Amino acid sequence: MMQRNIYVLRRRVVLERILRSDMTGGVLLLVCALIAVLAANVPALGGLHEFWSKDLGISFGGSSLNMPLRGWIDDVLMAVFFFSVGLEIKRELLVGELSTMKKAMLPMFAALGGMIFPAVIYMLFNNGTPSASGWGIPMATDIAFAIGVLSLLGKRCPMGLKVLLVALAVVDDIGAIVVLAIFYPSHDIHFIQLVYAMVTVLLLVGINKAGFRSVPLYLALGIALFVFVFKSGVHATVAGVVLAMAIPARTSKGDVRAFTGPDSLLCRMEAFLNPWVHYLIMPLFALANAGVVIDSTVLGHGPVPAVIPGVFFGLLLGKPLGIFAFSFLAVKLGLASRPEGTTWRQVLALGMLGGIGFTMSIFIDNLAFTDPVLVNAGKLAVLATSFLAACAGLAALYMTTTNKKRLIK
Repeated sequence: MMQRNIYVLRRRVVLERILRSDMTGGVLLLVCALIAVLAANVPALGGLHEFWSKDLGISFGGSSLNMPLRGWIDDVLMAVFFFSVGLEIKRELLVGELSTMKKAMLPMFAALGGMIFPAVIYMLFNNGTPSASGWGIPMATDIAFAIGVLSLLGKRCPMGLKVLLVALAVVDDIGAIVVLAIFYPSHDIHFIQLVYAMVTVLLLVGINKAGFRSVPLYLALGIALFVFVFKSGVHATVAGVVLAMAIPARTSKGDVRAFTGPDSLLCRMEAFLNPWVHYLIMPLFALANAGVVIDSTVLGHGPVPAVIPGVFFGLLLGKPLGIFAFSFLAVKLGLASRPEGTTWRQVLALGMLGGIGFTMSIFIDNLAFTDPVLVNAGKLAVLATSFLAACAGLAALYMTTTNKKRLIK
């Protein structure tokens, strides 16, 4: 009993650290996004906006790789971001809020509704148009921003809602990764490179099963996996998630539940990467990709690109309605239970925070379109809607937690 209480306490400490980290990281992310928008629209700051288009190349032996700085961030650094996400997903699947079917059903249903509704709403506006391929843009939730906003409420917000948001975001990330891998390849698929990647994955699984805990070994195979996936045509960031699934979670004593201990490679990697992801990689991504040029190409006198209302209503309405409807369905079917100490109004308000897309939405926007006008329009819609969703979600949660006695449950 004492051991279980210690484990529960560790889980709470880990969750609180995640909340604090994401809140601070969310503020930094917002500042960098504002800087990027200013750089794109203020002539005096134009050098920063153009900086990310400069080419950077590396050579190794007879091979070389040349990409714009933005490409290095979107492909290489974001692969590290997805590796960090993958570690979090694996931890939640093993010992966290997704470790049992009963615990996983509510966030699974909520995330599923939060992906289906926005995509359907987007297609209502964009079906048959050049922007139809952007249906994946409003499907994603930015966990750093969403938890950052939620944390502003402090103790007013029930712990059950915070846990639900974290678990929902993890499932949402899984869905986004699947969509990214299948529907948004970087170029034509080269199957021989996929074969090399599969062989590398088998090697990773093999050394895991054999009990190896060497960071350099996993790093070397991870780099090889990234190169093969990059050359295969599947977006290279998927390699980060696959690598994370192969990282050992058990301690040297074989106890997977002790992942919070210093002897777990998964725990050590996640703890090491967390500050780099929140305070370097995601801010750099915002600086390089959030720069929206606000001019006549988007807000002119002609028809508004369909991507704008698709993203706007997909995130602002589709997310909360989908999260709420599917959560309600899961509970009424007896597949899950509502978080303790919460009301349905609070679940709906939480769904509004799900409309904060930002990082993943902008990432998919860059992959969905080749027309600069559509790319710019999509980013503008994501930024504006994410801001409105944050304000609406914060206000709704504040109102639903003011006087609990008056709530309709």
